[in-house]
Amino acid sequence: MRLLRLNRKKCSPRTAKGGSKIRASRQTIFKVELKFVLSTILALLISSTALADPTVLEGQVTKVRDGDTIEVGRIPIRLNGVSAPEMKEPLGPQSKDFMTDLVMGKRVSCELNGEKTHDRLVGVCYLDGQDIGATVIANGLALDCPRYSGGRYAEYEVEGAAAKITLPGYCQLKTQ
Repeated sequence: MRLLRLNRKKCSPRTAKGGSKIRASRQTIFKVELKFVLSTILALLISSTALADPTVLEGQVTKVRDGDTIEVGRIPIRLNGVSAPEMKEPLGPQSKDFMTDLVMGKRVSCELNGEKTHDRLVGVCYLDGQDIGATVIANGLALDCPRYSGGRYAEYEVEGAAAKITLPGYCQLKTQ
């Protein structure tokens, strides 16, 4: 990272006629240069953010909220494209228990996609290189949420899981 420094030369007041005009014009030039440099820096920051790879968050799982939401440190992460039952629904507690046994206290890596739902960031998380969303689905305790996964987890769904777990309406693919 380069640090840009602006050196502002002090203008000494001139006693000759027109000295104040020279000082005013130097101040005007400095303001224009400052605006240009600041706008260039801002443009670079915006463009580099827009072109950047997804943010990767690595850390220890400190809490499991349910089968599709974990906390890494104090940051809640919603597993993208995974629909686990809520705690009051059939298999909800089992899904949470499975996820707790799988990741609690372990180091994970989450690729965040920049979206946020409620208080949670959205991403795909990995434990030792394995997608934990695919793991919970493959164990029959969650379903693929095709609207957000693009069908990425459909092959991991266990036969009969869809009969026990209700897929929320927001997971349905939109028809045009």
